[in-house]
Order: sequence, then C-alpha cells, then structure tokens
Amino acid sequence: MRIKASLVLVFLLILPGLVLAQAKILTLAEATSLALEQNIDVIQTQNNIESAKSQVLSAWGGYLPNLSASGSWSRTQSQRTGTSVQIIEGIPVTSQTESFGVDNSFNTGLNSSLTIFDGLARESNLSAAKSRNVVVENTALRTRQAVVYSVTAGYLNVIRTRELVKVAEENLKRDERQLERITESNRVGALSLADVYRQQSQVANDELDVINAQNNYEKAKADLVALIGLSASEEYDFVDPSLRALLDSTEVQATMARYADVGKLAKAALSARPDYLAAGKNYEAAESGVTSASAGYWPSLSAFGSYGNFANEMDQLAVNRNYTLNWGLSLRWNLFDRFLTNQSVQSAMVNSRNAQVNLIQAEKDISVEVKKALLDLESARKSWDVSLKVLKSATEDRKIAEERYNLGAGTLLDLLVANATYVGAQATQINAIAGFLIAKFNVEFVMAERGY
Repeated sequence: MRIKASLVLVFLLILPGLVLAQAKILTLAEATSLALEQNIDVIQTQNNIESAKSQVLSAWGGYLPNLSASGSWSRTQSQRTGTSVQIIEGIPVTSQTESFGVDNSFNTGLNSSLTIFDGLARESNLSAAKSRNVVVENTALRTRQAVVYSVTAGYLNVIRTRELVKVAEENLKRDERQLERITESNRVGALSLADVYRQQSQVANDELDVINAQNNYEKAKADLVALIGLSASEEYDFVDPSLRALLDSTEVQATMARYADVGKLAKAALSARPDYLAAGKNYEAAESGVTSASAGYWPSLSAFGSYGNFANEMDQLAVNRNYTLNWGLSLRWNLFDRFLTNQSVQSAMVNSRNAQVNLIQAEKDISVEVKKALLDLESARKSWDVSLKVLKSATEDRKIAEERYNLGAGTLLDLLVANATYVGAQATQINAIAGFLIAKFNVEFVMAERGY
C-alpha cells in the first residue's frame, strides 16, 4: 500500500510537467495570425466581401445586352367524321367518312435587348455598388484590426494573470517558511502560540489567494483561446519574450513623445481609420441611391431584336427558310405612377441625409476616441511610475519589518502588514505594466496604425 501511494504521489508530481510539455507555445504574432484565419467575425466579413464583389459585377451587367434562347415543340392531332352522298346510277348513296391528321411544329428562337438610356439608373447603381464594395472592404479591415487588438489585450491579460499567480505562489512559500521558523521558535519557547496560529491563518489565506489567482489565469487563457478560434480541448501556453522590449524606458519615452499632439493625431486617424472611410463611401452610395430613385421620372429607351425558326419536322430546322427576324427600338415613359417614384426619391433622400449625419458623427467619435486613448496612455504611464516607487518602498518596509521581528523588536502583525503591502505593490506593478502596454496598443488601434 505504501508503494502504491508513492507511485500515485510521483504521478501527481510529474503530471503538470507532462501537460506543460504537451502544451503548444504561441507568441503574440502567432496568436494574432491564427485569429485572423479562424475568428468567426473575420470569416464573416470576408464572406461579405465576396457578396459585395458580385453586386459590382451585376451592376456592370446593366451595360450589356441580355440574350436568351428558346425552343418548343408541339403536336396537333385532329380527327373528323362525317357523311358523304354519292349518286350511283341515279340513286343517292350515303356513306360515313373519317379523317385523322397529325401536325408537328418545331420552333427555335433567340431574343436580345439592350438598355440605351434608363434615366441614369444604371450609372447610379454601378456607383452605389462600387461604394458599397469599398464599405464592406473597409469594414472587414476594421474588424481585423479590432480582432488583433482584442487578441493583444487578451494575450497581455493572460501574461498579467500568470505573473499574479507567481506572486501569490512566492508569497505562499515565503509565509510557509516563516511559519516553520515561528513554529520552531515556539517549540523552544521564544514565541507565543498565538503567533503560530496567526501565521497559520495567514498561510491559509495565501493558499486561497493562489487558488483564486490560478483560476483567473485559466479563465484568461480560455477567453483568449475562444477569441482566437482554437479548440478549448487543447492546451496552450502563451510566451513572448519580445514584449519586454516594449517596456524599455527609452521605448516608453519615445511612445509618449510620438503621441503628444492630440490635434495632429486626430487628423491622422481620420485619414487612416477604415470605419471613417467606410462611412464616407456609405454616404456616396446613398447619394447614388437618390439618383437611381429619380430615374423613374425619365423615359427609358432600349433596343431589341429576335430571330425565330420553325418547321414541321426537326431535321428541317437547319435547312428550311422559314424564319422571322424582328428588331427595333422601344421607348417607355411612365407619365403617372401614383406617386410611387416620389416616395422612392423621398426615402432615398432620407437615407442620404442619415448617411451624412453618420459621417459627421463618425468624425466626432474618432476625435473623442483619440483623446480618450491618449489620456489612458498618460494615466497608464503615471501609474507605472508610481508602481515602481511603491514597490521599492514596500520592499524596504518588508525587509525592515522582517529584521525587527527576527530580532524581537517588532510584532508579527507588523510583519504581516508589511508583507501584505509588499504583495499588493507587486500586483500593482504587474497590473500597471500590463495596463501601459494595453493602453499603447489601444492608441495604435484607435489610430489604425496596424494594417491587416
């Protein structure tokens, strides 16, 4: 039984190592690349691009003639009965007559028509289709940028929670060692039993902190895996040493200097943001819709032509001269349509005005987003600076409190308070580092500096 228990213990010890060995390591670049391939939002917007392209092709088709072919076969059967009277040797003789006939008819034909003028409906439809295609392409691009930013923020959150797990585990180990020293000191009579109980309570709280930190870490990984579009049944580990280069003091200063002029950055964002470009193209499409709706006020002119061939037998279709050829021009002008065209024009004009309002609002929203992103970046930078100072002070306070307690000049409560402050300072610094990086990537997202 003791051997069996030992084997189970060994298995439990090596199991985490086996799981970690099987985990696939993903850098930030690999995670974003996979997300651009497998994220459902990216896939759907790409499908919308294909649909928009087909609409442009359909609009181009309005300038081409249509062509249709037809063929038919019919059979007519007839049967007639009657009487006939013949004079035979001066005597009228009545007899029954009956006739039966079958007539086949084979017809083939070609028909074509070409719109020459339709009140500029073709031109406006093509222009609107092109604009909508650009709208869909820019929407897809902005979606890709949003997914990349979300993956980046999720990736940093995974690293942040993992570092917090390390802090909690190190704090637990430190308090466990402290518990061993206090227990030994109590055994020789140097410390009271109350100190032992107090430290045991602290260790229990530390164990709970480790469990909560580990749970937050696993949930952060699950969220990131789902965002990328990976299978939740597989194990992944997220490690990217290149992120440390972004925390260099020189890089931080360069980042703050690059994003100093709010007005200049707002103008740059307007020229780069795909959603703003999409709003402009959507307004152009709405303007074309007004022109298309107004086409009902104008006459339409089209050319047409048809060719038909007919015969009583199929094999005669290719050799006979029975055909009809018809061509000409058709002019149509709807003089009164019970105000249907007027209603279409009014609706199109409302859509155009709404699109213009959306364009103006998009410009305002982007300016606000840029300003808020820069404020968040500045706040994150200050938080980082403060966290460094707080951690340095907390480290010294904990060191002094530990030395005083070991010498008997301080209480255990003082040591616990100093240690809690130190752990909190470590967590604050980790959160500040992650917060600055996320704020930096958020500015890049708002400015649309990354193209995908």
